[in-house]
Amino acid sequence: MYSSYNTSILLLTIFFILPFSFSLRTRNNDTNADTDIDHEINQWCAETPHPQACIYYFTNNTLPYIPKQKSDFFRISLQLTLDAADRAQSHLRRLGPYCNSTSELTALLDCWKLYANAALQINRTMQGGCTNIDSQTWLSAALTSVTTCRKGFADLEAPDSVINPVMRYNVSDLVSNLLALNIGYNYTNNTTSNAGGKKKFNWMKAGHQKLLQLSTSQANLVVAKDGSGNYGTIRDAISDAAAKISGMSSNSQFVIYVKAGVYSENLQIVNSITNLVFVGDGIGRTIITGNRSASNGFTTFSSATFSVLGNGFMATGITFRNTFGPTSQAVAMLSASDQSIFYKCSFEGYQDTLCTFSQRQFYRECDIYGTVDFIFGNAAAVFQKCNIYTRIPVPGQANVIAAQGRSDPNQNTGIVIQSSNIKAAPEFWPIHRTVKSFLGRPWQRYSRTIFVRNYIDSIIDPEGWTPTSIPDFLNTLYFAEFQNTGPGSRLSMRIKWPGYHRIGRASLLRQFTASRFIAGRVWIPASGVPFNPVF
Repeated sequence: MYSSYNTSILLLTIFFILPFSFSLRTRNNDTNADTDIDHEINQWCAETPHPQACIYYFTNNTLPYIPKQKSDFFRISLQLTLDAADRAQSHLRRLGPYCNSTSELTALLDCWKLYANAALQINRTMQGGCTNIDSQTWLSAALTSVTTCRKGFADLEAPDSVINPVMRYNVSDLVSNLLALNIGYNYTNNTTSNAGGKKKFNWMKAGHQKLLQLSTSQANLVVAKDGSGNYGTIRDAISDAAAKISGMSSNSQFVIYVKAGVYSENLQIVNSITNLVFVGDGIGRTIITGNRSASNGFTTFSSATFSVLGNGFMATGITFRNTFGPTSQAVAMLSASDQSIFYKCSFEGYQDTLCTFSQRQFYRECDIYGTVDFIFGNAAAVFQKCNIYTRIPVPGQANVIAAQGRSDPNQNTGIVIQSSNIKAAPEFWPIHRTVKSFLGRPWQRYSRTIFVRNYIDSIIDPEGWTPTSIPDFLNTLYFAEFQNTGPGSRLSMRIKWPGYHRIGRASLLRQFTASRFIAGRVWIPASGVPFNPVF
């Protein structure tokens, strides 16, 4: 609910300070006509989960037309939300002088980047030419970006009052409304239907070199520690790639071969660098490493050794590592790349090792090491034939593999772990009976995690899953197990939460197959990486 004070502040800010696409709505001299329009808007907004935000934006902006059908209402809502996100990002840019510490400024910079990413995803949805599963993916990513903003301040134990003026734009409520409308309008949840004749969006084009067929001689750039390549650092190669990609077709693939060696670099692939491929000399041979953490001045989002936002990213034969240790959040890899693929890669860390931040991701034959929440985030992520290793946590802590971050019931996100091995890392095995380890926990209210046909060793506690401090989450989460094997897979002592499911038939999980959940048949085959489209 808006207070009258907050509404006034927001209205004054929009009118006097910020640029905007819609002008303030001018009232008609005909009071009855205005009443009829307001009644129509109220009816449309009543169909959304956040009607107050909807009504506010619809009644305080001049609309191009009054929506007569749901498609009209959705398109206008998209434009209003994009304008609000743009204004929020613009406002964030001006808040730096109001920060009282480096920690506040670090978290604020995250917020600015996150709102920019949210605006990009909303704008992508507006362009059309995609299926509803595409638009639901991008809107889910937009909401994830917006809701992550405030978490950075918590990571650094910094007051977040500096961003309160931006929170009043209620962008998260507006995006949540779009997610609900998109499903209600023309979208079948968790399918790859091509309703309305729209094309299935695919960053991976058929003309691309298949990842398994790429040879090092086909690389556009070579990175080598010994001076035998184009560059000695990966950062310089990425900068060159960015310049070259800007002059190429948007569908062109760019390959960077990183020769064996240890590269101590913190790297980011920005949104504008798409269809980038990293090829290494193999797990444990090509290593990208860093040691940033929330304990040494970084948010979880900015602690990543390697982060990728550009769509269509692929990597093979590389170890991504964060060496900080188990005492703080310290990300090795953060992926927000849509239709990204990691094949035969390793992710090594402790707490928060692998952040599957947003959009559609596929992991095949990868190794993931960690302690607490070491596969986390709010992407639609599928893991097949991977090795998942628990390590030694801080004394008194338990190991938790998955912490999925679905915060809205209409986000098409979750973690699916299929045909993989859940085991102890070599150093953890001798003490595994003294430390509890769990498959996952509900990080957010609608957390969704599925384990299918995995081998689960005896390291996993008989209860299988561990709760958070918010009991209500146990009713709204979706956790499921199906046909797992191994001593840790026994279900007789599993938790009995309303949201936990022991699945008896594969058909009940059809929506979570790689084919349906991430529309894998559309984009994975072009990469040449093997995958199982079904369970």
